[in-house]
Amino acid sequence: MLEFHSKKPPLYDPAHVQWMRDELIYVGFEEMLEPEIVEKRLNQKDDKVKLVFINSVCGCAAGSARPGVSLALQNTVIPDELLTSFAGQDRDAVDYIRNIFLKDFPPSSPSIALLRNGAVLYIMHRHQIEGRTAEQIAQDLIQVFNKYCSRTGPSIPREKYDKLVHAKACGQTIPLNDGK
Repeated sequence: MLEFHSKKPPLYDPAHVQWMRDELIYVGFEEMLEPEIVEKRLNQKDDKVKLVFINSVCGCAAGSARPGVSLALQNTVIPDELLTSFAGQDRDAVDYIRNIFLKDFPPSSPSIALLRNGAVLYIMHRHQIEGRTAEQIAQDLIQVFNKYCSRTGPSIPREKYDKLVHAKACGQTIPLNDGK
């Protein structure tokens, strides 16, 4: 049973990172904002393959990870569920993901993981994202999707994908949350 009582405030002004959330929501991701939602979505023994994207304000997330995962979701085979939490923003949810579901891996943001029945099938860490193009990341993910997934893709029609504007910014330029 879940017992989690922390309530860490976001590090960055939520209004200044919303567009980074919206990019993923646009391609079909659902947000896991609280540990209770993480527990409910990831601890199900339903045999569904769940893609978990730990979002981040860092430049590699903007320049490669979000565009790469979005492009990979244009594949003909994709995960059953697309889920995301934002490091530095949904802090309790991300802590819960890391401490319960990714406990055997070092913390990394951004990161992309595939889980089934709460177990990790695949994980891509920040060091596997940095210095790579969105296309290279998408190729890696497509190979993993083809191996583990069965849901028919893409996550959104190509016409809608072609209108996607990727959120690109460095965390150093985003104002910190003033706590108000």
